[in-house]
This record gives sequence, C-alpha cells and structure tokens, in this order.
Amino acid sequence: MEKGKEVKVSLWYFGGLASAGAACVTHPLDLLKVQMQTQKGKNISMFQLTRIVLKNQGIMGLYNGISASLLRQLTYSTARFGIYEVSKQQFAPKDGSGLPFYMSAFLAGLGGFAGGFVGNPADLVNVRMQNDVKLPPEQRRNYKNAIHGLYRVATQEGILRLWAGASMTCSRATLMTIGQLSFYDLIKGTLLTTPYFGDNVVTHITSSCLAGGIATTLTQPVDVLKTRAMNAKPGEVKSIFKLIKNTAKEGPLAFFKGYIPAFVRLAPHTVLTFVFLEQLRMNFGIVKKPKIIPVD
Repeated sequence: MEKGKEVKVSLWYFGGLASAGAACVTHPLDLLKVQMQTQKGKNISMFQLTRIVLKNQGIMGLYNGISASLLRQLTYSTARFGIYEVSKQQFAPKDGSGLPFYMSAFLAGLGGFAGGFVGNPADLVNVRMQNDVKLPPEQRRNYKNAIHGLYRVATQEGILRLWAGASMTCSRATLMTIGQLSFYDLIKGTLLTTPYFGDNVVTHITSSCLAGGIATTLTQPVDVLKTRAMNAKPGEVKSIFKLIKNTAKEGPLAFFKGYIPAFVRLAPHTVLTFVFLEQLRMNFGIVKKPKIIPVD
C-alpha cells in the first residue's frame, strides 16, 4: 500500500480574509480606477487624478470608501471563494488529482455569480464613496462609512436600489472569478508539473499575476458598465442596452476606460490575495489525505 501524500486545504472563509487584507493595500488604485471610468468628455490621466485628489483631500483622500471596500470583500469575496473552495474539495477526484478545467471554471463562475449578488450593496456604496472625491461639495453624498451609506440608500432610494447594477455586478463577478480562481489553479498546476517550480511564494506570485491579467481583460467592459450604472442618479439608466449604446457612442475603447489602473490595481490585488490565501492555507488549513491507492 502506498500512503497518499497529506495536503492542506483552505477553509471556506480564508478567501474573504485574504481579499480584505489585499484591499487595504490596493484601495487607492481602485479609487482612481472608479474615477477614470466615470469620466465623460475630456479624459484625465491617472497621474493627474492622483495629483487632484492629493491636492484637494490629502493622502486620506485616496482611502475614501475604504470601509465599503472592506465590507465588499468580506461579503463578495467570502461568498465566491467559499463556494469555489468547498465545491472544489467536494467534487475533487478521490485519488488527489485536480478537477478538469471546465469543471473548475463552472464552479468559479457559480461562486462569482453568488458573490456578486451578495456583495452588490457594499459594492454600490463603495463606488459612490470613491467617486465623491471628484464631485463639487454640494453634489457629494457624504456617506460617513459603509453602514451609513447602506442606510441612506435604503431609506432615501428604496431597499431595491442596493441592487442597482446587480446584473452587471454578477456578470463581472462571474468572469472575474473564472479569470482569477480557475485560471490561477490551472496555471499553478501547470507550473508545478515542471522541475522549476514548487509550492512556494514564487509560484504563487507568478500564477496570480498571470491570472490577474486574464481577469482584467475578461471583466473590464462589464466593469465600466457596472460602475456607470451604480453611480447614475435614479432613473438615469433606463436599461442595460441603452447604457451599452451610450457608452459605445464614445468609441470602442470607452469599454476599456481605466484599463491600466484596473490592471495596476487588480494585478497586485490578485497577487496579494493569493499570497495571503496560500499562507493561510499552509499555516492554518486543514489536512486532507488523498485516497490510499493500492500498488501492484
């Protein structure tokens, strides 16, 4: 009899904790991305936006909406990572081999869709708090924190408004989770089959950086539409198709507005998330023994 190798697997909530930790580092880049996506007419570069924010708000202006960002990760990412990890462990072959990619992508998409729906209220408040910085004082919503923002939206605009743009949020989250989680596992698994990589930080960073690039490209058009829908005034966006049409009038590249800050933000966010997640798994994960396979 050959004893199966012991491996550690993640607990369902590790993804949410890892994503929240990454958000603390990457939030300023997310804020700049949102502001670039909501630009209409003359475009301002990321560096110009940074200078404007620092001049008007100071260094803390780059952390506007951080409470909503953390709440978003603790809802959205906990749900998508949790569903993916638990499902992956449940359906994984007993011999310890990994899931086929199509199954991994399906589970990631399912987790992403659920996470997008659960995290939509916090995401909406997050987008609004980040965009407040560039608005004139009289037009700002001035949410004190994420909970205050949720309360204001629910009481002033109706509770269903918390799910404004939910269809696009769920679509984006589906593509994002496929790009990040399933491609991360695919790339990591491929690298581990070579003699040059082991289960270490170098492999985790390489895999997550490549997965971040794939995820950014898949999600950017949906992300632009989601951001505009969430930041719109009640009644301004009558349908998704009209929003797509109006955005298309600005040219095809309008769907990729903020791509560079999106990638610059998503790449380190993805890297940090998976580095934190892998460290949580390796240090605090549960031991799983593959099925013992008889040897002839």
